[in-house]
Amino acid sequence: MNLTAALFGKTFQFKDLKEVMAKANEEKSGDQLAGIAAEDAKERMAAKLVLSDLTLADIRNHPLLHPETDEVSRVIEEAVNEKIFAEIRNWTVAEFREYLLRQETRNEEIRRISRGLTSEMVAAVAKLMSNLDLVQAASKMEVTTHCNITIGQRGVLAGRAQPNHPTDSIQGMKASLYEALSYGIGDAVLGINPVIDSAESVKAILNATKEEMDKWQIPTQNCVLAHIKTQMRAIRQGAPADMVFQSLAGTQDGNTAFGIDVKLLDEADDMIRREGTGTGPNLWYFETGQGSELSAEAHHGIDQVTLESRCYGLAKKYKPFIVNTVVGFIGPEYLYDSKQVIRAGLEDHFMGKLQQLPMGVDVCYTNHMKADQNDMDNLAVLLAAAGVNYIIGVPMADDCMLNYQSTSYHDIATLRELMRLRPAPEFENWLEKMGIMENGRLTPMAGDPTIFM
Repeated sequence: MNLTAALFGKTFQFKDLKEVMAKANEEKSGDQLAGIAAEDAKERMAAKLVLSDLTLADIRNHPLLHPETDEVSRVIEEAVNEKIFAEIRNWTVAEFREYLLRQETRNEEIRRISRGLTSEMVAAVAKLMSNLDLVQAASKMEVTTHCNITIGQRGVLAGRAQPNHPTDSIQGMKASLYEALSYGIGDAVLGINPVIDSAESVKAILNATKEEMDKWQIPTQNCVLAHIKTQMRAIRQGAPADMVFQSLAGTQDGNTAFGIDVKLLDEADDMIRREGTGTGPNLWYFETGQGSELSAEAHHGIDQVTLESRCYGLAKKYKPFIVNTVVGFIGPEYLYDSKQVIRAGLEDHFMGKLQQLPMGVDVCYTNHMKADQNDMDNLAVLLAAAGVNYIIGVPMADDCMLNYQSTSYHDIATLRELMRLRPAPEFENWLEKMGIMENGRLTPMAGDPTIFM
């Protein structure tokens, strides 16, 4: 395995694959904080050149985190289809990139090839792509899933209604939910982040959202984004959960910091299939975000793009209904400004889709980051062009509970109109019955939450 490149009259020598992968990344403040980023653009280009000539077999044969010591690595390794891997093992990363971008390469072919990939191979090819490459390649990939309804079809942009409240007020959540529904948002999930992580609070919120779904016959699914153990306690007490939720990291140590492991996820998977209220077969909601492993001191010297891809390798095991990268939520320590957030959002969406995950993106930033709402509008348009399955909607793009900036309900409605996209078919049919949509467009009733009061 050649780890040397001559560039600009200088020879660059990298010690191992881990260093090549890290230094081939586009600039990220998280990699700089970890002390693993390229020193300058020249070293970054040299690392990309080295990486482009490595084969997929080189990447698999030199694990960044050995399966004997890390269960995420084991999950990723055990999922590889050996027959398909044998067909592509001698492709270089550059050849893999060309294959994905080739005009004649279709979704069905990519879906088959994906079964022979590891998450590290997916991260490697992302590092060689421009932003436009990431949009183009991802736009070829269609990943549909079904919980109570189906999303992910071409031409569909779903939205998660996120009616959070700073005191877990049920009435406050309902007011926000009514606004979301009035704009045609909520087909991905009625998903609420609770302030109080208790089984009683989770149960109350699940009951409230399910009551609204039943009252108005809304074809969607509910979920409360508490810790998985709390959700399991609530479900045992009879809470009506269509899906279960959990945040994931790309290393075993990172997941330990989240209070989870594969054994617990397996137990929760069995429970939601036996006791959940979703029709399935896709009954999970996972969230990720570049930098979470570093914040837990569990990154093992691996760059944040590769670790994010490994999150998706773990998520794939459970066949989720939706996966969401909360792209700018952690802060400038990991993604410093809008340029880095936009890049990360496109990387994450591409890497998840290539691993056959139903990817959504929380197009968001924190108030101490060098970004603003116009930057998020730009990313949202790029993601819509790339075929993102869904994005997040909060009132006025300002989450008053989590204290960060995201996209609003009417932002999602605008993206649908601009990009000629529509809600999930079952949800659109319901919107038409309610008089909120007609022939794929919002009616004058849209945006009026009092129709649900």
